[in-house]
Amino acid sequence: MNSHSAVVAVFDHHRQAEDAVKKLADAGIEITKVNIVGKGCHTEEKAVGFYNAGDRIKFWGKYGAFWGSLWGLFVGSLFMTVPVIGPIVVLGHLGAIVLGAVEGAALGGGMSALGAALFSIGIPKNTVIDYETAVRTDSFLVMVDGSPEEVERAKIILTVAKPSRLDVHEDVSAPAEHSAHHSA
Repeated sequence: MNSHSAVVAVFDHHRQAEDAVKKLADAGIEITKVNIVGKGCHTEEKAVGFYNAGDRIKFWGKYGAFWGSLWGLFVGSLFMTVPVIGPIVVLGHLGAIVLGAVEGAALGGGMSALGAALFSIGIPKNTVIDYETAVRTDSFLVMVDGSPEEVERAKIILTVAKPSRLDVHEDVSAPAEHSAHHSA
């Protein structure tokens, strides 16, 4: 098995997260290695809706334009309500792992489906809890996984985007490989 790492950046605002994803794409980071996680709407909003429009999704709510603009770039996107956290959107292959955690009832230790997915690929539990808290409080996670060299390059790009937190996790499972093993 090849050595695999991940870098996770926490952004306080959706514009920062969107800018970070664009910087990664402009620098040639494969979009298949990028994931973004955040709230689909605020809890004070009375209703949120979405519909499929070809390869795009249309959202209503505070972050509708943000999520709609990114939806078509990613494979394996997911919109669901997670207990404790609320409605979340996961763009990228991490979405399949979150869904797998729900379907397989792999939840435990007080973690949400998002937390269980992150923990299952090798991110430490205490850090997972911090990430769940960040999403619950309206921050956004941008994660890039790959070889240590790819992750180091992504880390440099993400640092320029000024996240409130930036962590590198070594020896993690490749989310794309992980979801393939668990869906077989």
